[in-house]
Amino acid sequence: MTRFLYIAILLNLFSCGTSKNNPPNVIVIISDDQGYADVGFHGSKEIFTPNIDRIAKNGVVFSEGYVSYAVCSPSRAGLITGRYQNRFGYTRNILLAPNDSLMGLPLSEQTISDVLNNVDYKTKAIGKWHLGAHKSLVPEKRGFDEFFGFLIGGHRYFPEDLTLNDLTEARRQMDGYITKIYDNGKRINTKKYLTEELSDNAVKFIEDNSDNPFFLYLSYNAPHTPLQATTRDLERNKHIDIEKRQTYAAMVSSMDDGIGLILDKLEQKNIFENTIVFFFSDNGGVEWYNFSDNGPLRGIKGDFFEGGIRVPFTMQWPNKIKPGTIYDKPIIALDIFATVASAAKAEKYIINEIDGVNLIPYLSGKKSGSPHEYLYWKNPDKDIDVIRDDRYKYLRIKNDEYIFDLKNDISEESNIIDLSKPIYDRLKSKFKLWEKDMIDPVFMDLGMGKEYNKLNPDRWIQASQEKQ
Repeated sequence: MTRFLYIAILLNLFSCGTSKNNPPNVIVIISDDQGYADVGFHGSKEIFTPNIDRIAKNGVVFSEGYVSYAVCSPSRAGLITGRYQNRFGYTRNILLAPNDSLMGLPLSEQTISDVLNNVDYKTKAIGKWHLGAHKSLVPEKRGFDEFFGFLIGGHRYFPEDLTLNDLTEARRQMDGYITKIYDNGKRINTKKYLTEELSDNAVKFIEDNSDNPFFLYLSYNAPHTPLQATTRDLERNKHIDIEKRQTYAAMVSSMDDGIGLILDKLEQKNIFENTIVFFFSDNGGVEWYNFSDNGPLRGIKGDFFEGGIRVPFTMQWPNKIKPGTIYDKPIIALDIFATVASAAKAEKYIINEIDGVNLIPYLSGKKSGSPHEYLYWKNPDKDIDVIRDDRYKYLRIKNDEYIFDLKNDISEESNIIDLSKPIYDRLKSKFKLWEKDMIDPVFMDLGMGKEYNKLNPDRWIQASQEKQ
């Protein structure tokens, strides 16, 4: 018995010693409409996020971390493809249109899970999909082995609210919020608050796949509206006087608890050191509506001031990244694709031109300078152009133009356009070059439902053919 124990210990030590050479596991965690200031690592004294902060302490905080769009669905399209969504005309929040194969992520686009499938990763999407509800666009058709969650841009949180069996019963946009949860091809009756269901499912996936490399895409809908929280989580946030702000905080607390369970499971399964974990919000908070707080940043979700696109953004990979790192160069969610593909040694399987950059050489010090010379944003519907370099940002909203010095003016209070003609000319010229490769929107927007219904009278008939 002693000899077998000794051998087991040696094998365990050997496996730990060689884990740095194994393909890393990858977990991408997204919160929904969370404010820039609503995490501990950005100094929140009101909303407590000890587990999100664990990621920050274990790895790196990106103090200038961006998403590629200021609203939910296009932001996700950029993340999952590693490409500016303007390249393929995805600059609108999609309608729930289960019969429309064009209402969502185009089939021409390769997802990060598509790439990882080539190197034998087990892949799962959990939570909010929001990249198409047609049967050809659901996660299992976009490279994921498994999916547990919902297809539309939001959802109600309590199981008693979920009264529709599937999308064949949907007759309006918001019916997606009350449809039962989708679990690997079937609809199920859930028992818990939705955030807890998503977290539990993530923990089980890790438990079941800890012996092989996996990719977990965990897209929480918290703290997106509707503002709904458990009594327990509300009690923990009684120090907040404003009722809706308290509910928002309680929703963040539930999500943070789930992230803690995930980190604990990684440690329990001895895969903590060789698992990449990203956490960020899909866009800025919408302060007047969900009572989030973007802190010093100007603007909110939907804006292309910093409050709409700069988000809480952190990452850990203990095998590669020094704990407690602060990285102050601009990075963007598009970089996740390139970083993960490189870490998994799957770069040769990327078929489209990507805009993201592998961040690891910059975080390790092997490369100096900024990962991106410029970052770009464009909202054609609102006639908004944005470009920033390492320091300066050009923003045009219709006829109004701005230049901000973001290194010295994070709140975008001082428009220095009259003092910066050379900067203005350079940034505008670079933007025009980038813009040539972008295309117009390819589908209707969330606010165009009535017009869409007239053109598509079969929008709801045999929706998604789920019962066939």
